[in-house]
Amino acid sequence: MEKVRLGHSDLFVPPICLGTMTFGEQVSEADAYNIMDRAVERGIDFLDTSEMYAVPTRAETFGATEAIIGRWLAARAGLRHKLVIASKVAGPSRGMHWVREGQGMTPDDIRRSCENSLKRLQTDVIDLYQIHWPERHVPAFGSIYYDPSKEGSATSIHAQLDALSELVKAGKLRHIGLSNETPYGVHEFVRVAQQHGLSRVVSVQNAYHLLNRSHDNGTDETCHRLGVSLLAYSPLAFGLLTGKYDSSGIHGPDAPQGARIARYESVRKQRWGRPEALAGARRYNALAREHGLTPTQMALAFCYNSWRVASTIIGVTSVAQLDECLDAWGTTLSPELLARIDAIRWELRDPAQ
Repeated sequence: MEKVRLGHSDLFVPPICLGTMTFGEQVSEADAYNIMDRAVERGIDFLDTSEMYAVPTRAETFGATEAIIGRWLAARAGLRHKLVIASKVAGPSRGMHWVREGQGMTPDDIRRSCENSLKRLQTDVIDLYQIHWPERHVPAFGSIYYDPSKEGSATSIHAQLDALSELVKAGKLRHIGLSNETPYGVHEFVRVAQQHGLSRVVSVQNAYHLLNRSHDNGTDETCHRLGVSLLAYSPLAFGLLTGKYDSSGIHGPDAPQGARIARYESVRKQRWGRPEALAGARRYNALAREHGLTPTQMALAFCYNSWRVASTIIGVTSVAQLDECLDAWGTTLSPELLARIDAIRWELRDPAQ
């Protein structure tokens, strides 16, 4: 795989990134080590994590994923400098008091979170540090409408960038990015950085998959014109686009109980658990089979081959799943198949947005 440049930075990453949010919840520490070892063996030297992981988030596992990665790094001398490690600072608490008290995300919050992540990761620097979700009250994680009456921003974008830029100058961060952002947010972070000579965001990590292509409705142009790279997360829509739920659904005794949507009620209540999302997945999965592909191959190839995507974040719970996702690299989708995909999207839009 030829590496790609993130934004205008000097950071080059493979077009596939290993997501780690299941480590410490669904995935044991020993299994996480095996998955990370295999990823590095196959050329995936880009890892993404967050201070709030493991997921589903709860107080008992807050920070567990970073700690697992840190112990893995400590046990493999000389490996750290060969890797690109991305992590995230959580936004306002959204009810998760163990992540962040109150509704704001102050410069002190950012600095404290960074220091704690560095300790858990057992490293001196984080290569890419992202704001996990906006401090502003914007549509995210399943909501689709902006409501100005709910706006309660307490920390300006300028103040957030000031704090992040200080950490870059101190050598604790190499580059910064965003996640779950809107076109306005991406543009404003770039504008404020340019106006005040602060660190410029190099990437935005947003959901992007066949069941949610809302990025294509404006954020793609914003990122293209401003030179901000997309890191696409959930390319398999929490497993809906693997076909594993096609016959069983996500409820009941026949659903694959080890899988995230079937296992965790909190996940089923989110965008992934909507009946419309499963119905849409079944349409895409049937289309893949009709064209001689597995649902996983088609869903991943859609992201792998998109001009909009710099790197696709894959989340797995086993080495076998990792190999399946990596083996899908090189799969191409014909113009006819892409047209059929677009036709389904025109009809169903984005049921897992």
